[in-house]
Amino acid sequence: MIGEEAVVTTTTTRDATVIGLRGEVDEDNAPFLANALAQAAADGPPRTVVDLSGTSFVDSSVLHALLDAQRAHADAGSVLVLAGPLHTAVRRLFDVTGAAAAFRIADSLATAMTC
Repeated sequence: MIGEEAVVTTTTTRDATVIGLRGEVDEDNAPFLANALAQAAADGPPRTVVDLSGTSFVDSSVLHALLDAQRAHADAGSVLVLAGPLHTAVRRLFDVTGAAAAFRIADSLATAMTC
């Protein structure tokens, strides 16, 4: 895909793991996200926040990774929250697929840390 280079970052505190996505994240980068999410579910604090505010595009491979992570977090007894604001293209993917209902989605990173 031609566009802004994708970056996946992870920051862990005592209270939460924050996984930040920047740029256009697609099937080439989704494994990095999936690995970060799996590690957070297995070894992280009881809350994982995926900050999507800097992401202008995600494809179905990212959605698949997020859905898998949602199940893993539920099985581990931890919380997965998606933080926005969501770019129009990202919001559209969640709306068109009906996946928005499967997630706790907050309007900001600050809200995601407490909801």
